Amino acid sequence: MCGILGIVAQSPANQLLYDGLLMLQHRGQDASGIVTAQGNTFHMHKGCGLVRDVFRTRDMRALAGNMGIGHVRYPTAGSASSPAEAQPFYVNSPFGIVLGHNGNLTNASQLSEELFKADLRHVNTNSDSEVLLNVLAHELQASTQNYQLDPDAIFAAVSGVHKRCKGAYAAIALIAGYGLLAFRDPYGIRPLVFGVIENELGNEYLVASESVALDTLGFKLIRDVKPGEAIFIDEAGNLFNKQCAPNHSLNPCIFEYVYLARPDSVIDGISVYETRLNMGEYLAEKIKTSMRHLDIDVVIPIPDSSRPSALQLANQLGVNFREGFVKNRYVGRTFIMPGQQQRRKSVRQKLNAMSIEFRGKNVMLVDDSIVRGTTSREIVQMAREAGANKIYFASAAPPVRYPNVYGIDMPTRQELIATDRDSEEICREIGADELIFQDLESLKQAVSKLSPSIKEFETSCFDGLYITGDVTSEYLHMIEQQRLTNSPLSRARSNTQLDLSLVV
Repeated sequence: MCGILGIVAQSPANQLLYDGLLMLQHRGQDASGIVTAQGNTFHMHKGCGLVRDVFRTRDMRALAGNMGIGHVRYPTAGSASSPAEAQPFYVNSPFGIVLGHNGNLTNASQLSEELFKADLRHVNTNSDSEVLLNVLAHELQASTQNYQLDPDAIFAAVSGVHKRCKGAYAAIALIAGYGLLAFRDPYGIRPLVFGVIENELGNEYLVASESVALDTLGFKLIRDVKPGEAIFIDEAGNLFNKQCAPNHSLNPCIFEYVYLARPDSVIDGISVYETRLNMGEYLAEKIKTSMRHLDIDVVIPIPDSSRPSALQLANQLGVNFREGFVKNRYVGRTFIMPGQQQRRKSVRQKLNAMSIEFRGKNVMLVDDSIVRGTTSREIVQMAREAGANKIYFASAAPPVRYPNVYGIDMPTRQELIATDRDSEEICREIGADELIFQDLESLKQAVSKLSPSIKEFETSCFDGLYITGDVTSEYLHMIEQQRLTNSPLSRARSNTQLDLSLVV
């Protein structure tokens, strides 16, 4: 999960890009980067850390130009935190191109070998985003005559990308001297939207992972980029679009609605906030049907993603809704923090229980999902220490039983608490008295009822069905081994050498 942003404006783009990345910070806290274009010249600044920490006044002043792209990153399957892997990435042949990517290529290793042996291109990092950039660059070269680009040649290149690249990808690229290109994989797994500001100087366009970035910057949402579609905006602000994949279908990642996206975003025409309200309704129906014996005094959300579901659950059950946890806003999201020890420590730093809401009560805790179980276990213990009588735990999502290979940081089966455990065993593991999971069909209905035209979703982490059809057990094993290699423990042996290389 990363956040990407691209703009073609009539005035300097640097501040707009910075402000937009702040709205997408929840999608990645590992690294941030901005590239602007001034004629044929790119200006780049990127590094590890939050947006506010990576960019200083002097950095912003150096980012000249009216076009640009931005990126916030967190490391996914098999990758490690490294300044070298901060995005956007850059190549200078056959054109100057920078690219930011959200998702994960499932055939990145194969593509990297093809690039080296057949395309005569060198990939310098372990990032699949650099692989995607080089595939795009090669396809642009193959589609041009005398190195002159036009929209048709650009769309032909994107068609070539779709033929070669497997997995999930939403990407935004700048082509020096030409304009901004954005495209989405043929399954539409990762989100991408674009909007416009119309003024007397000409149209200004913004492309982003989530609509919240458009809202806060004053852009009017046009629509989502369609699966397999590419849009190109030239330097003059003219927009072109084309469907570049012969076989395409919309299968958005359902975990975007469960947890990843901000509640004030609209993805593929569906309000994230409304889907979370619906999740609470379906949970309430399940409790009424199969768990009538529960004597619930109060419903308490685990901030922040679960709040709409918990509120609606309480309303449907006719039970009091209370805020029982105070959240420290200066600690990052535990789900995307690398390292189990860091997650466990950060839970206590991030949340504090108010005993007045727990003491002597039967409490229903509601969370958006249970992935590793670290957060859930710590929160249940906090509730007991605060004096709760009984602790019931409800998850707005089904059990996460399978690795996700499309850009979400839960790639290994060993890390998932639901692997080879049923609900009763998971309940014991987290220390709750009762545990309720959302049914997968109910989760799908909670989202699809807001847009009946969307029939299918990417739900592999719940059901093990990988929509791209190329994920094998061998691939999953490879991802697990890469993750073990890049774990904090395995990296500890090379830390001294790494630090010295950075100093040099």
